[in-house]
Amino acid sequence: MRTKKQRNKPAASFRITRQRMMIIGVLAAIVSGVGVFSYFSLIPVNGSIPNLSAPNNHFIKATQSSSSGYIWLSMSSGSAKGVRTSGGGSNIVNPTYAFNKGELESIHVINEDYKTHSEHNFNIDELNVHTKDLGYFQSQTVTFVADETGTFHYYCSIHPEMEGDVTIE
Repeated sequence: MRTKKQRNKPAASFRITRQRMMIIGVLAAIVSGVGVFSYFSLIPVNGSIPNLSAPNNHFIKATQSSSSGYIWLSMSSGSAKGVRTSGGGSNIVNPTYAFNKGELESIHVINEDYKTHSEHNFNIDELNVHTKDLGYFQSQTVTFVADETGTFHYYCSIHPEMEGDVTIE
């Protein structure tokens, strides 16, 4: 049973101190920064609003072959959605891609040019798809909406022989 002194004692109050305000401010800034970064990361390179759907993923690596020179190799299987090939399996040289209009696509580019350690980039001008110049074992992902129909050329501006086509139907 509580005594008379305990009943009259005021409840402990939450005091707002300068230190607590600074902690709350820092946490609010972190949460806001994460929110802004998350919002902008959902915007495709050729879009202006966030796209919440899951993209179709395509993996392509830049490499150098003594017989073929500089080439793009598809790391997706031959039966992967979007890769056109006459045979199955991966490692398709300079693959041709086929996308459906309106779908969200992600191209994951990695430079695995072990022999020459040359830089490479990946570009589709009409779709505003461009990577930076990737050094050896660097990678970059570009997400875009396949919003135009037609056949578009992809290439490496450093090595013109690294090229292929993307068809959007």
